[in-house]
Amino acid sequence: MSVTFLGMPADRPFPRNAARAVRDSQLRFNLRKATGTIRARRAGVVAEAPDWAELREAGKAIKEHTLRNLDRYLVQLEEAVTAAGGRVHWAAGAAEANRIVADLVKATGETEVVKVKSMATQEIGLNEALLEHGITAYETDLAELIVQLGDDRPSHILVPAIHRNRAEIREVFAEHMSGWGRPAPDDLTDDPAALAEAARLHLRERFLKTKVAISGANFAIAETGTMVVLESEGNGRMCLTLPRTLISVVGIEKVLPSWRDLEVFLQLLPRSSTGERMNPYTSMWTGAAEGQEFHLVLLDNGRTGVLADEVGRQALRCIRCSACLNVCPVYERTGGHAYGSVYPGPIGAILTPQLRGMGSELDRSLPYASSLCGACYEVCPVAIDIPSVLVDLRSRARHSWPERAGMAAAGWVFERQGRLAALQRAGGRLRRFVPRRLPGPLGRWTDTRDLPEVPRESFRDWWDRTDGGRR
Repeated sequence: MSVTFLGMPADRPFPRNAARAVRDSQLRFNLRKATGTIRARRAGVVAEAPDWAELREAGKAIKEHTLRNLDRYLVQLEEAVTAAGGRVHWAAGAAEANRIVADLVKATGETEVVKVKSMATQEIGLNEALLEHGITAYETDLAELIVQLGDDRPSHILVPAIHRNRAEIREVFAEHMSGWGRPAPDDLTDDPAALAEAARLHLRERFLKTKVAISGANFAIAETGTMVVLESEGNGRMCLTLPRTLISVVGIEKVLPSWRDLEVFLQLLPRSSTGERMNPYTSMWTGAAEGQEFHLVLLDNGRTGVLADEVGRQALRCIRCSACLNVCPVYERTGGHAYGSVYPGPIGAILTPQLRGMGSELDRSLPYASSLCGACYEVCPVAIDIPSVLVDLRSRARHSWPERAGMAAAGWVFERQGRLAALQRAGGRLRRFVPRRLPGPLGRWTDTRDLPEVPRESFRDWWDRTDGGRR
């Protein structure tokens, strides 16, 4: 089945998706306004923390240590969860994880589940997989609800419906909310408070009636087996406490060694994501609570392969804060759907190709979805050097034979000083014959940028002629 993101095929390369997105003026306005607001809030609360640089370095060190000892900490996590009455399931890939969750839900006899916002379940396509088994999954996060009701796709890690303005959200609620049981109010306006109230009333009965919940986790503490979920609306607390069965699908990279480590990330994550000093709701649970059955599904799905990469493994330090998206000039203009993945923006440009193996044309194009300006690295709370990983992935992408031939020719020229000097002199003499637009396939370069004017004289020739600039 071909997956699409807002009408954009997931296997189509990023440049084609981006070209379509930048023509949508409303999308660009929505993105510019939303990312600008989040950037300003983040900058304000980060400036309040005098030890931000030290916190950032501590977060990086904890994550790096954990990844290098991941096998040990995962076994410790399994033992702690089991000792606390939970059950742990290991899933090598998306298909296995979906089968495990579907079997667990079917064992309860239920056909409906409520969900806490989870990138891991989006990554594996859990909602669609459950539907094939006759199980309907209901998103309860406000932005995820908007996306689900509108038969849309998330376009941001933190704010999945960032591409929608409130007038569009009002239309989605008015048109689709009635199909879920409680109708949308006839006089519903696009006032944010009214929209939130409509969603609250819509979901409340779902929370009270549904017996199975599915979540992810922001962190998993190996020392105690504790799962941690940070959220801002309270829907997570309802999902995690009311149902009789709770199933958490968690990427293996989410583990932290100890409670002491969690203290660092409870400062880094809210400031970097929502621009808050702390999240309104921080839910923690260890094993099976009284009257509730708990299952933890530990998901690999390509992470072990990423872990083996000396350069690329730092992508697994990501805590899904989305700070890199909010400062990225490429993301601000194209939006998340152009990336063809649940992980958009700079982190998606390095994480998605590694998880999926760079087998598709889209995956090979994602490392080029960046200007390499470095803004993403500057704001990353765990200091992921995204530009360096992008460059490394570009070097591994399969290029067409004209590109390979061109790079080989450039390498031959730059290999010897005399060759470069001769080519520069020839370019200076022939400069008037250089077209403004390059011919054939090379025209793709000049379609989006001006060809630099060839100087009459190279710097080295000027230097020699003037005796070192007359020193």
